[in-house]
Amino acid sequence: MSQLNFLSLINETGIKETINLDDIPTYSINEQIEIINRIKIKLHEISPFKNEPVDCVLWIESGKVISNDYNPNKVAPPEMELLKHSIDADGFTQPIVSWPQNGNYEVIDGFHRSRIGKECESINSRLKNYLPLTIIKPNRSEKDNRIASTIRHNRARGKHQIDAMSDIVIELKRRNWSNEKVGKELGMDADEVLRLTQITGLTEMFTDQEFSNAWDIGAINDEIHESELLIDENIFIEQSDNTDRIYHTWEKWECYKSGFFETKPPNKMTDDEAKHCYKQLLSDISLFESVLQKVITEWPNSCEHNLTNTSLNRIAWLGQASLAYHSQIPAHYRTGYHLLTEQQKNDADNSALKYLNKWLENHNMEIVEIENAKSQLMVELY
Repeated sequence: MSQLNFLSLINETGIKETINLDDIPTYSINEQIEIINRIKIKLHEISPFKNEPVDCVLWIESGKVISNDYNPNKVAPPEMELLKHSIDADGFTQPIVSWPQNGNYEVIDGFHRSRIGKECESINSRLKNYLPLTIIKPNRSEKDNRIASTIRHNRARGKHQIDAMSDIVIELKRRNWSNEKVGKELGMDADEVLRLTQITGLTEMFTDQEFSNAWDIGAINDEIHESELLIDENIFIEQSDNTDRIYHTWEKWECYKSGFFETKPPNKMTDDEAKHCYKQLLSDISLFESVLQKVITEWPNSCEHNLTNTSLNRIAWLGQASLAYHSQIPAHYRTGYHLLTEQQKNDADNSALKYLNKWLENHNMEIVEIENAKSQLMVELY
């Protein structure tokens, strides 16, 4: 018998064993796949293409293949049906790109392929409950690199949701990526990076909700300006003629740490529950004012950064900061204000104005009327 029929491999317990390739078909399916994967890994280690992930495609149990939490790519039902038909008729022609995580494999590219492989009974049966995976390079396994890899894979196909892409860019900026690095890694020009950095708040301003002048602070998220996310607090871009404005970089904002800029409520709370929580806080003036007092006392950096910004709707910021302080509910649920009666809105406005002026007085600044407290700078992005 040819020597090529035998292969020495290290098994999972670290023991060297000799495999007769002709015997592999006699093993169980799981044993066959385990041995074939080990052979592929061994060949990959000595391959001249070992730096290319596609050089080693492994078969992994589909239950161990999990989705990521950041992919903004969406495929419409007709395209999903076409993808299903393609895999059914032509087979898997592209592996799923992944990285190992706690015994599972998180998808970087190929989530919809993985869904079809799991959920389509005929395909799942044909694949014997396995999926074909490639593993990214170990030096690309940090979350920011995985996010960038997902975006690169997706941008040439599918349709990205604008809000989701904006969230991705903000996430990378929070990880101290420069505009240049974001653009290079995601294949964007400078204008697109800037728009996506700023767009989260602006898109919310023009949804089907009609916000009041007093409590619409859609421009707040615009305040997470590209330069303000940098660690070097000496680098800023002025957005107004306000020379008294005090800046702090995002990692020092107490409101950020309390979830102000998140997009989902905490503790499995529903969207409606989050909005009603805001309504309850604003309608209980005694409670609202006690929280306002804590905000202006315990959040010095957030207050300085926002309450010295005369271009911002400052009473709205105080209301939403109070919500984040009291319940860790993001400003995203500010529409709870519109569940109030007109009288309740006026009472909430006046309470927020009262504590804005308290803060201004304590910092030797002029107090303001409600019209000045509501002034905003509208930023044109396009």
